[in-house]
Amino acid sequence: MMQSDDTQAAPAPDADGFGPANDELEQALARMAELEAQIVRERAEAENQRKRWVREFEQARKYGADRLLGELFPVIDSLEQGLKAAEVPGAGIDALKQGIEMTLRMLQKAAESSGLHAIDPVGQAFNPEVHQAVGMQPHASVPADQVISVLQKGYRLHERLLRPAMVLVSQGAG
Repeated sequence: MMQSDDTQAAPAPDADGFGPANDELEQALARMAELEAQIVRERAEAENQRKRWVREFEQARKYGADRLLGELFPVIDSLEQGLKAAEVPGAGIDALKQGIEMTLRMLQKAAESSGLHAIDPVGQAFNPEVHQAVGMQPHASVPADQVISVLQKGYRLHERLLRPAMVLVSQGAG
């Protein structure tokens, strides 16, 4: 019997007995190993990034106040000098008062440069979101629900309320 030209012979097996399919399998296994190595590298890179962020966050938390504290050095120096000046016999009250006022201005400037702002609402309408009423008094010349006096200033750090102002509020004409 003769073979016709239409019939093709099956490829001969390689030395290992598997044929051309073996090459495709080896290529697929090599590609899989390459992809696994890439995944391991990317995971390591992501973990290193996470560790770097944690380290930077800790550094920012630990040393974030260094700028403010640097601005407080002159205030501390001024207070120390004021204490020394107060020990000198014949130190005048007026000179001490001036020194305290100057030191307070320095402290306020340092606080404001870091975003701290005082809330001093005398003459403003009472706002329970930023004021804490400690009492009400009748007042003939101040309308009801207006702040008469501030017993303790409030403070904001940028937009966040740190402490409400403690105030007396007018009841209006008694």
